[in-house]
Amino acid sequence: MARAADLAGAAQLMLVDGVSYLDPEPAVFEAMLEGWTKQQRSRFLNWDSTIKPRLSLVRRFAEFTNQYPWQWQPAEVEAFIDHLRAKTPTFTVSSGRGYQNHLRLFCEYITDARYGWMNVCQERFGQVPVQILHEWNTVTHVSEYEGDPSRRPLTYDEIQALFDAADGRVEEIRKRGRKGALAAMRDSALLKSYYAYGMRRRESVQLDVADLRRNPKAPQYGRHGAMFVRYGKSSKGSPPKRRTIFTVP
Repeated sequence: MARAADLAGAAQLMLVDGVSYLDPEPAVFEAMLEGWTKQQRSRFLNWDSTIKPRLSLVRRFAEFTNQYPWQWQPAEVEAFIDHLRAKTPTFTVSSGRGYQNHLRLFCEYITDARYGWMNVCQERFGQVPVQILHEWNTVTHVSEYEGDPSRRPLTYDEIQALFDAADGRVEEIRKRGRKGALAAMRDSALLKSYYAYGMRRRESVQLDVADLRRNPKAPQYGRHGAMFVRYGKSSKGSPPKRRTIFTVP
């Protein structure tokens, strides 16, 4: 088993030995956040989409409670989620679960004995952090789909109207003799590609002409028988996944 000093984000690496902080509570809290950042970076998690939102939520929760992590109790997180639901009627179940998971991960980090934060808090403040989220105060994932039931997919007529509007924009720009027809044509083709191949935005914008492939089982499509996606949605800490989408009539 790795020693605490060997782990990225360990308390011994975040705090300077022998230093007496003038304001120790915020200093230790900031050291915890910095250590958690390093621990997540060592797992190759993305800064913008994963680490930064997690840090922001922890700070937001600390501001709501007006307490430091070694003072938190389950009642604080329950009051926080209840406050969010009351303040924001559109606060969804999936959002609540995401908030709870992020806070639980932070508590797992600071309560893991290998990182040494419990010893630091005990020595400096006479209190230790605890896990404040458990099965009785977290959302249970019982349904595969948790989206808004009022949302529905477009009908074929609505999709055709959308494509017609995109094509009409190209003709309108051409008739006015203005710049932008090529960009509008690009947008129209990209919109249709989204629909035809079911790609995400990031997958589409990273495409190249070379990503068009042949499909031996559909030779009539030539080099347009398949689309090779190189920047598929990745798992946390993993590189983008690759996949091939076949062209179908």
